[in-house]
Amino acid sequence: MKAQEQKKKKPYTAQDTIPYKEIYRDGICQTADNYFSKTIQFFDINYQLAQNDDKTTIFENYCEFLNYFDSSIHFQISFLNQQVNFEEYVKTIDIPLKGDNFDDIRIFFADMLKMQLAKGNNGLVKTKYITFGIKAENLKMAKARLEKVEAGILSNFKVLGAAAKSLNGVERLKILHDVMNMDTKEPFRFHYGMVAETGLGTKDFIAPTGFDFRNDSMFRMGQTFGCVSYLQITSPELTDRMLADFLDMEENLIVNIHVQPIDPKEAIKSLKNLLSNIQKMKIEEQKKAVRSGYDMDYQKSKMTRVTVWFNLDKDKDIVSWLDKSETSKSEMIKKALRNEMKRSEGNL
Repeated sequence: MKAQEQKKKKPYTAQDTIPYKEIYRDGICQTADNYFSKTIQFFDINYQLAQNDDKTTIFENYCEFLNYFDSSIHFQISFLNQQVNFEEYVKTIDIPLKGDNFDDIRIFFADMLKMQLAKGNNGLVKTKYITFGIKAENLKMAKARLEKVEAGILSNFKVLGAAAKSLNGVERLKILHDVMNMDTKEPFRFHYGMVAETGLGTKDFIAPTGFDFRNDSMFRMGQTFGCVSYLQITSPELTDRMLADFLDMEENLIVNIHVQPIDPKEAIKSLKNLLSNIQKMKIEEQKKAVRSGYDMDYQKSKMTRVTVWFNLDKDKDIVSWLDKSETSKSEMIKKALRNEMKRSEGNL
């Protein structure tokens, strides 16, 4: 019975391989019976050129933006570096003439944009999106909730100073078409009236000629070859240039950041487990130090920098910690680290 069910689920066409059920006109995508999503495109802000105080403000607003999402919302931030059809893209930056005294200026700026496009970025266009999804019993219930979340996200982008807009169904389909058909210069031609006119589904207008996943290290879409890498970064310190350095590569590249907010109760439970594990590790290290003949005071100084981050041993302390703003948390951590480093230096 299970073998028959797996056989039914196995995709046999390129269209079956694309994992969604329907993308509706208003931009809502149904990926499963009870899961629905929407996408918002957002644009750059001048973070790298900003003063340090302005960078701090932008970062704090970004933290508040991330905290806007509750545990029922999964969201994904996508950054696309994509090589486009030069002739098609020129049409989007062309400035139409109006037959007045400013036509010379329009021609000058249009030519300048075309020249920059030709030599500046190797024909790459960089776009940014945030896709958020929820579980709901039906489309009607999902629509009401998604629109509310969408309004909140747009408001947060406004606070950040970043322009943003919600994408409709045609715009989301165009993104999928352009990603899966990099080997062809055929432009995306689709409107929802064509579904009734042709009897085809939306997947028929975006699917490549085929998918090939037989190779473990790479895959093929049409005549385009690609690979996927999953990065789990556990570094204690990250530069704010990390993502920019990825996106500065002049190649067809997609970077996705998947975020799943955690329920506060689950966070408390996770912290308590983490505290127990840290304490267990500390005791084991101390036992090893004694067996090896090391001084316990030296071992204690080695462990302080780890335990300072988790010096919360009561539920009420953890709840109080979670309720504090991101700014106050940051200040508490910095103060605790400074004090602990002074004590560690004194012990050494």
